[in-house]
Amino acid sequence: MLSDVMSQLTDGYLLLVIFCSAVYGLVIGAIPGLTALMASALLVPFVIFMQPLPAVAAIITASAMAIFAGDIPGALLRMPGTPASAAYANEANDMVRRGKGAAALGAGLIASSLGGLVSAVILSLAAPSLAKIALVFSSVEYFWLGVLGLSCATFVAGGSLFKGLASLFLGLSLATVGMDPISGIPRFSLGSPNLLGGFGLIPVLIGLFAISELLRNAANPPHADALPKTTGSILIPSLSNLWRHRLGTLRGSAIGTMTGALPGAGSDIAAWISYAIARRGSRAGRRDDDHGATERIMSASSANNASLGGAYIPATVFGIPGDAITAIVISVMFIKGINPGPTLFLNKPEVIYTIFGIFFIANLLLIPLGILCIRGFGYILRLPRAYVSPVVLLFCILGAFSVENTLFAVGLIAVFGLLGYVMESNDIPLAPAILGLILGPMIEETFMTTILKSQGDLGIFFDRQIGAVLGVVTILAWVLALGAQAWPALARRNHRNPYSK
Repeated sequence: MLSDVMSQLTDGYLLLVIFCSAVYGLVIGAIPGLTALMASALLVPFVIFMQPLPAVAAIITASAMAIFAGDIPGALLRMPGTPASAAYANEANDMVRRGKGAAALGAGLIASSLGGLVSAVILSLAAPSLAKIALVFSSVEYFWLGVLGLSCATFVAGGSLFKGLASLFLGLSLATVGMDPISGIPRFSLGSPNLLGGFGLIPVLIGLFAISELLRNAANPPHADALPKTTGSILIPSLSNLWRHRLGTLRGSAIGTMTGALPGAGSDIAAWISYAIARRGSRAGRRDDDHGATERIMSASSANNASLGGAYIPATVFGIPGDAITAIVISVMFIKGINPGPTLFLNKPEVIYTIFGIFFIANLLLIPLGILCIRGFGYILRLPRAYVSPVVLLFCILGAFSVENTLFAVGLIAVFGLLGYVMESNDIPLAPAILGLILGPMIEETFMTTILKSQGDLGIFFDRQIGAVLGVVTILAWVLALGAQAWPALARRNHRNPYSK
């Protein structure tokens, strides 16, 4: 079997498809609004005419490249190319403004590649066992997982917990617009058919981050030509950072793989959870210097790409898509006569292990092509900002329109651009709002589903073993987060009044 797998992986046509898909994924992912999911979906009309393995390889490679490529505009322009990059866009952009652009992007590149490789190893060795764990999760476990994810808002809120929670509740409020997930009744749509599906994540993301950044640039003309540079070595410092932050990178890889294996979780949630844990749970990640920022970037970046490999665990073992990208892959596999599931490991093991091998090739290829992509964008951004900003705005408009196919989405990015500008002018963080919009629908749907199953009995949230453990961990996380915020205030009050009781 090993010889069959190696002969297929060294096929010239397959390698050419992987290379072309890698370049395509980097270009699409680096454009704000054009996500890894869109990169995969746009490939379908082309891969239909390919042989089975090249068709699957094209989607695997393009999605892996697009996830990393979203870091590039996030770091250089503070405009995340993909939703998963939003978790650490501010950190990376701050490093760029301090002249550490090559270090920030290089760290993300190496961590993304390692995260993908780690998930590929886990995928190859432990796919059946991890898939069984993922299938045990019910609406109870997903509810607690979502609420635990919301605790990330307290970690990424910055100095003010109140402002962070205000931003979080704004995101949760936006998530309630559209169709009720249980009854299917429209709510808060103001009678507009464009809001029946709710506020799309991509237009909101482009507006809050990209358009608000363009508005800030326009409001500060004295710094119009202060463009970030990505000069300096990328690979050698990145390898040094990888060794220094190896534990954080491996931790992010494990979190990404586990989160990706849960159907519906995705790379967005994996990145936020890994970033939050690095920020508060790691000695290096708690630092506010470049080393701390690098730790957080590498932890979240490794989780991004690792979640892609994790999503293929339930997809290949049981034929259950772990996310929207694997849903596309499964569709293509069925069309090409490859039926994912337990029988695939028995009847055609060389096919499934060739697919696993494609993960290794794609993530190794990410390093040289990623360096070239970083350099290319660095040269583009040396142009005067007066020329760059209109092009960026054009891509933002095209990205929003291509996702929703309506001019309404273009109007949304303008509205949320103004909102983002006002929020940041008042030191209200944007990240919790995005987190609330991502997790809000999942939390609401799983909560209502669980309540309906139990006929209103709240005890069901602690009846299941895994659910009870997640519930206790979530409650402790919130108590500790609130306590950590309240303790300094109490200490200052007691210091001012030592005789107070």
